[in-house]
Amino acid sequence: MKKLFFIAATVCTILSSCSKGEEPTINPTPEPTPEAQVKIPINLSIGNYTRANDTAFENGDKVGIYVVNYNGSTAGTLAASGNHVNNMQFSFGGSAWTPASAIYWKDQTTHTDFYAYYPYSASASTSAHSFSVQTDQSTEANYFASDFLWGKAANVAPTAEPVAITTNHSFSNILIYLEAGNGFTAETLAAATKSVTIKNVKTSATINLATGVATATGDVAAVTPWNVGEYYRAMIVPQTVADGTDLITVNVDGVDYTLASGATFVANKQHKFTVTVNKSAGGVDIGIGGWDTDDNEYGGSAE
Repeated sequence: MKKLFFIAATVCTILSSCSKGEEPTINPTPEPTPEAQVKIPINLSIGNYTRANDTAFENGDKVGIYVVNYNGSTAGTLAASGNHVNNMQFSFGGSAWTPASAIYWKDQTTHTDFYAYYPYSASASTSAHSFSVQTDQSTEANYFASDFLWGKAANVAPTAEPVAITTNHSFSNILIYLEAGNGFTAETLAAATKSVTIKNVKTSATINLATGVATATGDVAAVTPWNVGEYYRAMIVPQTVADGTDLITVNVDGVDYTLASGATFVANKQHKFTVTVNKSAGGVDIGIGGWDTDDNEYGGSAE
């Protein structure tokens, strides 16, 4: 009987409340506002076609990142400012890339374009970023400091996974091999005191960070390449050297052998020059190969 009394009392209480004309209040669950939605951090995985050291990025390397949102299905335009992310510095810690401060996708649906460049500069210009190769690239450090990399990942949907960006060289690379010609043997040439100079090339450029295209600027200068042992190598701004120009000088035991020839240096191409030094005529023969196939043939003599 006690149980029945309790149920009856409860029913009476509810009926009594309803009899007063009061409707029971039901609070609906509100729709989440944009602020309440979970933010998705932007993570990056930046690889490279070939960095200056021909393997990978190194601990401490820093890149600059721009993120440009789509408007529906239409890609945005990289601007000097006002992008979703403007020139954010990412640092490589040996296994992962870390931004200077946390950045997030706009929302869970908006696609974006990512632009990456190396090395990072706090004063980067999106339309005409200034960069110069070292005129003295005779050391490993100066050679590495002369490389400029650029990459883009287009139309990327928001994801918690790292966004993969592959970078490529905006500059050209030259490899110079020396071979013994008339008056030399491989042994006497190896034992001789030698130096190599690349002449009459522009060493400064402006780079469009929307495309990665580098345009040579300024006056011509001489570049001292890095002697790797078997060959010499240097970074060169993409440009065309006119026919008949003194391009490469090889000094052997105090005697200069100069190649007067034109050449076209192409971005992301590695050009191999084989220089045959002839003591009697000072001859130089050149063959070219590269990262991308270059079938042009160059030749001339040095006197």
